[in-house]
Amino acid sequence: QVQLVESGGGLVQAGGSLRLSCAASGRTFSRYVMGWFRQAPGKEREFVAAIRSSDSTYYADSVKGRFTISRDNTKNQVYLQMNGLKPEDTAVYYCAAGFLLVATARRYDSWGQGTQVTVSS
Repeated sequence: QVQLVESGGGLVQAGGSLRLSCAASGRTFSRYVMGWFRQAPGKEREFVAAIRSSDSTYYADSVKGRFTISRDNTKNQVYLQMNGLKPEDTAVYYCAAGFLLVATARRYDSWGQGTQVTVSS
């Protein structure tokens, strides 16, 4: 498994932007599909975006056009650029690593501890 540490969360007004980062340990980072999920209080964890090493991407409909996932395999980092933030984007955001470009959380093998994103109206 790979160790993951998220950063970049915070408080932002509606319409604002944040960039989340996820640092991964290990030498095999490029093999992994990297995903972002989020979980709001009282709700199930939901898929946000994922990216293959080849840069193929997959987004949830709720964030398509507003969020962009990217990765830098030379730095073992994956990013989530979030623009046009809405109060409903408020959640703990988790970075995850797996081998399939899917939206199903149980298909991801490694998880970070999460970073809080709060969007005020």
